[in-house]
Amino acid sequence: MMAKTLDAKALDGTSATFSYLDQGRGAALVLLHGIGSAARSFDCQVAALSATHRVVAWDTPGYGGSSDLSPPHPTADDYAAALAAFLDALEIEACHLLGHSLGCLMVARFTVRHPERVRSLTLCSIAGGHGPLPADERQKLLDQRVGDLASLGPRQMAEKRAPRLLGPAAPPEALGRVIDTMGSVRPGGYAQAARMLSTGDVKADVRRFPATLPGQIIYGDGDVITPPARNQEVAAVWPTAAVHVISGAGHALYLEQPDRFNSLLVDFLSKTTGPSS
Repeated sequence: MMAKTLDAKALDGTSATFSYLDQGRGAALVLLHGIGSAARSFDCQVAALSATHRVVAWDTPGYGGSSDLSPPHPTADDYAAALAAFLDALEIEACHLLGHSLGCLMVARFTVRHPERVRSLTLCSIAGGHGPLPADERQKLLDQRVGDLASLGPRQMAEKRAPRLLGPAAPPEALGRVIDTMGSVRPGGYAQAARMLSTGDVKADVRRFPATLPGQIIYGDGDVITPPARNQEVAAVWPTAAVHVISGAGHALYLEQPDRFNSLLVDFLSKTTGPSS
């Protein structure tokens, strides 16, 4: 599936380029990937769900063909603002949103900033953010992540990290896909995303969600990157969200078990109503 590109302008007048996938018609479903991924990792979701929805997957700023964010140390607010500009350029007024891992921090902040534009929200394999941690611990985690990329390069970093993203039920071909996608990250965009992770706090945003927001949480019981307990902590502060556990799945659950993952999305979206996009 070929990526498209567009130029978007934010309210402050700044402009940015985005690469993305866009297929289907109907209410929009917008997918945001994690720190070591890309829009193309959602190929199976785009293909399966575009029969009933307009499915859009962006390359996060600094990934793929998307331009870097202007601030060298961006926060979740900066990614939420970029998402708003992206949706404006696509003339999507309201949409179903899905965030995976680091993407959860982005969609959570966007939901707080623009609740009227979110028809429903799905959080998967939730990255909680390191904001609540002591400053020295946050810096250590950030230095380790950025240091791995600097010392190993994207491909070797992917070969080192990718096996931990998969659960015991992952098919053999999943590892190659994860390595290929993670190995394509751009160092500048990855470092910006890591700095946002260092300051993020997804639970603080979840506590501010509208009570009427339709939501769900999906995670794998074999996830060692964002373990089940971390997802359950978010569920505890979002009691209206449905919670689904995919048995045998790891962190890259939508790649590992796309049929099961897609069926949960189809069922959820079929029950969700809201303003048309």
